[in-house]
Order: sequence, then structure tokens, then C-alpha cells
Amino acid sequence: MKIAICDDCREDILSIKNFLGGHDIKLYSDADSLLGDMEDYHMRYDLYLLDIYLKGAINGIELAKKLRFLDEEAVICFVSTSDDFYREAYDLYALQYLIKPVSREDIKKLVDKVAGNLIQNKEQSICIKRQGEICTIPYGKVLYVSSRGHILSVYCKDGTMEEFKGKLSDLELQVRGDTFCRCHQSFLVNLYQVDRMSGNELYISDYRIPISRRYYAEVKKHYQKILFEGVE
Repeated sequence: MKIAICDDCREDILSIKNFLGGHDIKLYSDADSLLGDMEDYHMRYDLYLLDIYLKGAINGIELAKKLRFLDEEAVICFVSTSDDFYREAYDLYALQYLIKPVSREDIKKLVDKVAGNLIQNKEQSICIKRQGEICTIPYGKVLYVSSRGHILSVYCKDGTMEEFKGKLSDLELQVRGDTFCRCHQSFLVNLYQVDRMSGNELYISDYRIPISRRYYAEVKKHYQKILFEGVE
């Protein structure tokens, strides 16, 4: 697991690092250095451990807000000598709030919880290899995937698009289940993001995705199943 620890107290940061033996740890003594790595080198971590009382213009709460902007899925845990910021931590969807001194047992419980969430998320995420790194995109973020040559393009709800090399047939096997459906030689759609099906097209957000004759019956069957989920 990749973990970033941001704390300006050397004793505390080394203590937490010692409790995290076996993981890939990066230490930061201030907010700017962590944000710099994320902005300049696109570094991302599975867990961010942030001290609230950081020296400098940016404290842990403000740092977490900036992290959320750069990494929407950031898993954040605050560590502090005070519980004064519980409300702010809650508003930022922090996974946990630990009071110093942090114990080995505190860290073990935290890491076990994060690891469990990572396993669950990976089971419901598209895995892609980009610039030598394995990245995941949660199913809930994906509108559809298109293929041209050996390049796959993943179109997301937030308007972004991720490209990587691969075959649509291989990706289809990876995401096999009820969420995604092949509707065309060049398209794989997230049926839960479809606004409507009209003729031989699927309407997803501002996109119109063609349905080929080969896949029409299967798409219609699965889309109707989703439409009537929960209807008694």
C-alpha cells in the first residue's frame, strides 16, 4: 500500500512510519511538498495521514481540501493532539480521526480498514496500465468505453477521458457482469448511466452510442432488466 504521511513533528512521523513497516511510505514535513508531488509528478497514494497542526500557511484541514480537488477518491485520516476539528473532518469525508499519541493498534486497524476498502473497490473498478502504473477507475465514474485500433478510451462522468492500449474484448471479459454491456464492435457501455434507448442508439449524457444488429437483443434485454430493478 502506498501511504503519504504529512506531519511536521519528526518524532511523531517516525513513530507512525515504524508502525507501518512493509508498506511504501513517503514522508512530508509540510503541505507544500506533498501538494507539489501531486501536482508536478501526479503522485497518488492509497492513504493520506495528515497532521492537523502543520507549520506554514496551510494546516491539515486546508491541505485535505486541496487533496480532494487533486484526488477525488483520496482516503484521508487526520492525526491530531486535539479533537477540535471532528466536524471539519466529517465534512471532508475523512476515513478516521486519530488522537496523538497514535498507537500501533490504531494504525493496524486503520490499515486493515483501508486494505479492505481497496480490495472491494478493485473488484468494482476498471484496471488500466498507464505510463507503467496500474490505475483503477470505479465503475460508477464510467459512462462508456470506445475502441479505435488498439487504443481504448474511457469516458467518465466528470468529463475526463482516459486512454490506454488494449483490446475491447479483453476489457469486456474483465468487467463481465450486469453493469457493462457490449453494444457495438467499438463500444462498451455502463448500462446504469444510460438515459434512454431509442431505436438503435443509447443516449448517455450528451453522447449517442450506436447499437449494432449483432448486439441489439442482448442490450435490450439487459437494459430492460436494469429499468425494472426493484419494481415489484
